[in-house]
Amino acid sequence: MCGFGGYFGSVREAETLLKRMVTAIAHRGPDEHGTFVAPEAGLGHVRLSIVGLGDGQQPMSDATGELTIAFNGEIFNYVELREELRAKGRHFRTSSDTEVILHLYDEMGEDCLSVLNGDFAFAIWDARRHRMMLARDRMGVRPLFYTTRGGTLYFASEIKALLQVPGIVAEIDPIALDQIFTLWAPIAPRTGFRDIHELEPANFMIAERGRQTIRPYWRLDYPDREATSRFVNEDEAADELRALLSDATRIRMRADVPVGSYLSGGLDSSIVAALAAGMAPQGLRTFSVTFDSVEHDESAYQMQMAAALGTQHSTVACRAGDIARVFPDVVRFAERPIIRTAPAPLYQLSGLVREQGLKVVLTGEGADEVFAGYDIFKEARVRRFCGRQPGSRIRPHLFRKLYPYLPGLQQQSAEYLAAFFGAGDVALDDPLFSHRPRFKSTAATKIFFSPDLRASLAGYDAAEELASRLPQDFGRWHPLHQAQYLEGRFLLPGYILSSQGDRMAMAHGIEGRFPFLDHRLVEFASGLPPEMKLKGLVEKHILRDATKDLMPEAIGKRTKQPYRAPDSLSFTGVGELDYVREAMSQDRIAAGGLFNPKAVTKLYEKCQSQPVSGFRDNAAFVGILSTQLWLKTFTGTSIHAAEAA
Repeated sequence: MCGFGGYFGSVREAETLLKRMVTAIAHRGPDEHGTFVAPEAGLGHVRLSIVGLGDGQQPMSDATGELTIAFNGEIFNYVELREELRAKGRHFRTSSDTEVILHLYDEMGEDCLSVLNGDFAFAIWDARRHRMMLARDRMGVRPLFYTTRGGTLYFASEIKALLQVPGIVAEIDPIALDQIFTLWAPIAPRTGFRDIHELEPANFMIAERGRQTIRPYWRLDYPDREATSRFVNEDEAADELRALLSDATRIRMRADVPVGSYLSGGLDSSIVAALAAGMAPQGLRTFSVTFDSVEHDESAYQMQMAAALGTQHSTVACRAGDIARVFPDVVRFAERPIIRTAPAPLYQLSGLVREQGLKVVLTGEGADEVFAGYDIFKEARVRRFCGRQPGSRIRPHLFRKLYPYLPGLQQQSAEYLAAFFGAGDVALDDPLFSHRPRFKSTAATKIFFSPDLRASLAGYDAAEELASRLPQDFGRWHPLHQAQYLEGRFLLPGYILSSQGDRMAMAHGIEGRFPFLDHRLVEFASGLPPEMKLKGLVEKHILRDATKDLMPEAIGKRTKQPYRAPDSLSFTGVGELDYVREAMSQDRIAAGGLFNPKAVTKLYEKCQSQPVSGFRDNAAFVGILSTQLWLKTFTGTSIHAAEAA
């Protein structure tokens, strides 16, 4: 795992620029750094050494000196690929996975992407063809950003590096902000920064002769709903699933340093930790975050699983005030406004892993998207059920079963439940049917937008733009698969793997690895009949069946409890930090120009005077605060700047 930056075109003082770019993202690679400069291109790199400790320095060139790579991530099947290349007569000078990519590119060009199993972003300078190739992994685990200025292409693992380029300034993109306050994340290639773009997952760019061409090399796909599945026998499918998941975990244990595992107490991380424990001859280290709040804490299950596996377990406590304390850093590393505080405890957790001397952890992320584990999938099923009989007073009561961890919901009437979840409000053939209630409740936070921001967004609809990006055959898929696509293609890379994943881990130089996102497993699960994934209202049915021997029954049969953290309550009350008062003050809100100062003041006073439980107010508070911090961090907007103006 590493970070890199570079350019293709004409640059003055290239060496100095590259050093500035990689210094800005030095947290991604605290072990080594290097630069490469050619007449038309340059690459800079900071390294977190995990594979090929002594000989994997980057940027790395091949024996001819005509191909040079800067690479962030891991190629998990590099051992097998290297042996195949050796059988073809290829000679290797290092033990790193980086050199494998160079040889594959030399053999196959951009087609090499089809054989890579890994989490990666890389840039290859091809001096023979006078072209730069950028590429990103299939599921979007590793980030890659780019922009063009003065005819030169600049790219980097984080936007901080691009902001080191003379003339590139940070300016918020109002459409991206609207997307965040509707969909939780910008729709790639848009980022929170105007005119700075993100290379989309499973895409590559070829830059040559003054033009850039971007193409996909893989896509998340599902069978037609009427297609006959090859999976008839559920036991055989479960066996195949177990074998794939075991192998995905095995190759992610490859490293020249110890590999640990996160342990949330839920099903997914418990499965990964159990598989990894059997592959760690020196024993497995596991790590968890705990909460003072009973509503959010899962420590009892964490300790039960750690005891069952016999792991050396460490925890970090997320106590009152901790989220507020680290939140400015969270926004700085996330590089975008966020509407939930969930990244903050994960920032703390990766810090614990670093303190304990590890660099690599396995995690259970991806299982919910791949095997239909989220409540939203069950909720959509119940809503469809209610939509077929909109006058029913019995069917809406099913919503209570979906959210046992929300006690306030249990006392509500059938009419309230139907209205709250939008049962019957959305056409059954709406392509965004599964997500409309979420988008509607999140978009309600935009009531706090300023009149100027509203005017600049007049006529724009983030949800409709998302719908316009759906593949042509989307309408032929089963409704569950449509919902899975929306999660796996947009929210997963846009928020979970970014704001909660790569950016929080790499802030402390920690590499997260995701066995459930092995593309072989993703393709396998996509082809499973929907009822094998969501059986009635039991989520991840086949995954539970395939792994039931790996953990105590109490964990294996747990209903999904989504990972959450305290929101507005984290910032208000006793011990409130000065930066919160400053950021939410009317002067600062007015200086930013994005929100209505009087409306925000009312929200702030409400959150100060009483615990706020509603989603809208919590999401709005966190979203506004994080946006204000983003402005201060990246654009320097402040009260004093506004007064000076």
